[in-house]
Amino acid sequence: MELPTLPHPSLPSRRKWWILLGICLGVLMYALDTSIVNVALPTLVKEFRTQYSVIQWVMLSYLLVINVMVLGAARLGDITGKKKLYLGGLVIFIISSFFCGTATSVEWLIAFRAMQGLGAVMISALGAAIITEAFPPSERGQALGILGSTVALGVTLGPTIGGFLISVSDWRMIFLINIPLGIFTSLVVAINVPALTEIPQKQSFDWFGAIAMSVALMAFSFGMNQGQEHGFNHLFPITLMAIAVLGLILFFWIEKRQSHPLVDLKLFVDLDFTISLFTKTVVFFVLGGMIFIIPFFLELALGYGTFHVGLLLVVSSVGEGLTAPFAGRLSDRHGTRGMILMGLGLMAASCLMISTFSQELTDWGYVLRVAPFGIGLGMFQPSNNSAILGSVPPHRLGITSGLMSLSRTLGQIIGLSLLATVFAALTLAHSPGINLIQASPEALVSGFQITFRIAAFALLIAAAIMIKTLRMYKIRS
Repeated sequence: MELPTLPHPSLPSRRKWWILLGICLGVLMYALDTSIVNVALPTLVKEFRTQYSVIQWVMLSYLLVINVMVLGAARLGDITGKKKLYLGGLVIFIISSFFCGTATSVEWLIAFRAMQGLGAVMISALGAAIITEAFPPSERGQALGILGSTVALGVTLGPTIGGFLISVSDWRMIFLINIPLGIFTSLVVAINVPALTEIPQKQSFDWFGAIAMSVALMAFSFGMNQGQEHGFNHLFPITLMAIAVLGLILFFWIEKRQSHPLVDLKLFVDLDFTISLFTKTVVFFVLGGMIFIIPFFLELALGYGTFHVGLLLVVSSVGEGLTAPFAGRLSDRHGTRGMILMGLGLMAASCLMISTFSQELTDWGYVLRVAPFGIGLGMFQPSNNSAILGSVPPHRLGITSGLMSLSRTLGQIIGLSLLATVFAALTLAHSPGINLIQASPEALVSGFQITFRIAAFALLIAAAIMIKTLRMYKIRS
């Protein structure tokens, strides 16, 4: 596949790596904060004397804002310049992290987490596009591999760091730690990332498309949450899902009639682009459910403390972080499809092994079952990112980066809602009349095992669709 020519081809080698450092640190903060509160949920329930369904909004308010606004932020980056918006996102993220760390009630914490999501959306929407502009095609897979591993590292390492900070301090530190890191990151980005030197032509922002997509994503995300809380056969989540479908139909209708659409629908004609986005969503569907369910299983079924849980959760991140840069180089040389398929296969196999967790699970048993997931993720991420960003013209890199971020957050929201619902329903089927916290270890094991078999099946379906796509390409050629 021919990669696009980019506006900053002559950056000095050292400066490119400083840009990568700045973007990776920003993306790391955004990704960490998608999951860092997971391990603190039981603590926050006690601290604020609230309920499980309420405290979930500490996570969901953050993800919801990112999900709803990511495409608009990405498109603005294409129009006005990516550096400006990225730096603005870092400033908002730092300020809101301070407010989160000083919140005096669960309502204020949820509100400040939504504000934090506003900063995170600018970081997540534009990071990959800035990296793609800074690196030539021969190095792009490696750079995106490092960036991709940073995203997954942040998502999976969040509970580990959260558990450590809570064990040595209290829950407020999981937010306040962002302040010094955010200030350093802002300086690196401000000094090293070049401003956009050229915009192809004067473009207007598609406000009608942005509003329609925001309504659709808001209704979908909120509907998934309400479906988890009340059941997906309840009238309220069904109504929200219907609004989401109508909003999506309206969005497509608007985009076909816009001279400068929010999302150029012609991008989806490329099967590599479309299938790569789909598989990314499936992978983060599994990852979103995984990082939510495993801490509950380890704490409730096995009785592990938060720090012990945090140490175990780092296993996947280590495997992913060690693998991704090498996988990125290999995808630069040999193409992306084979690496994507191998990554999906390893993750599916790992989920099947994870589905054998029991009360007799040892730490080494955990490591041997979970490490292949991290290795598979490290193979998948850089290859998948290269396949997506390598199929679009330079002036669509911002919105494409936004679509990648949207596929991640959509996957996480769906995975968190559906897989957590499946886990809770299967567990409580063995322990009726009680809540999840009170379920017996035997019930938790049964629900956990079936849930991860479902996750493995989802990954295998994604791999099968990709194989089918490859065969279609061969037939055409």
